[in-house]
Amino acid sequence: MPKMPNLVEMLQAGMHYGHGASHWHPKMGPFIYAEKSGIHIIDLEKTQVQLEAALNTLKEIASRGGVILFVGTKVQAKGIVQKYAEACGMPFVTERWLGGTLTNFQQLKETLKRLKMLKDQREKGELKKYTKKEQLLLSREIEEMEVKIGGIQHITKVPDAIFVIDVRNEKTAVKEAQVTHTKVIAVCDTNVNPKGVDAIIPANDDAVKSIELVCKLACEAVKEGKANMAKIVADKAAADKASVKEVTTEAGA
Repeated sequence: MPKMPNLVEMLQAGMHYGHGASHWHPKMGPFIYAEKSGIHIIDLEKTQVQLEAALNTLKEIASRGGVILFVGTKVQAKGIVQKYAEACGMPFVTERWLGGTLTNFQQLKETLKRLKMLKDQREKGELKKYTKKEQLLLSREIEEMEVKIGGIQHITKVPDAIFVIDVRNEKTAVKEAQVTHTKVIAVCDTNVNPKGVDAIIPANDDAVKSIELVCKLACEAVKEGKANMAKIVADKAAADKASVKEVTTEAGA
């Protein structure tokens, strides 16, 4: 498991700051420690427990080869989400969530297929057979698709889970995950309804340092899970090789 942050580190990241007390959601009540100057303060001891459970979930999914889609489209989150998703080799959505990404995945696959085809043609110089105007239109189409779906261009199936920063902002993604029975691991601030979230991480979802800390830990958990999977595969391959060698030796004898 990634090294869990202590309470001081979480305080320094501003994870404890919730929203205004007048904008809280009752279902987040169990994770609120107190109210100070009209602001709800999140109980970081409970956040630690929830965070560890969420990281274990991410690690477990990655250890069995699962795909986790990182989602964060708000301005202060998108760069961080992309950075850590790429660092652990997972897909991401940092621009507007496209309706049907999970619930109409077959249609999305066709769009992804077209993007791959056009990029292959561009790399091979095959777009030169078109007129200059057609080339320009195709180049623009590639650019637009890369912005919209570039972070998910390599996925081949509905992800096993989505890791979300701010479920209120990404409510469509969470709803689609519920419909497709896709696990949801998410940072939930005091103003959100955590319904539909399988692993709640109570924390500030606006502060850059808070977002950075959680995404970094999520990335490390995924990497550990992938490393475990690679070790299992390597051990099995070694065992199979040893078994074949033993059979061959016995046959030779």
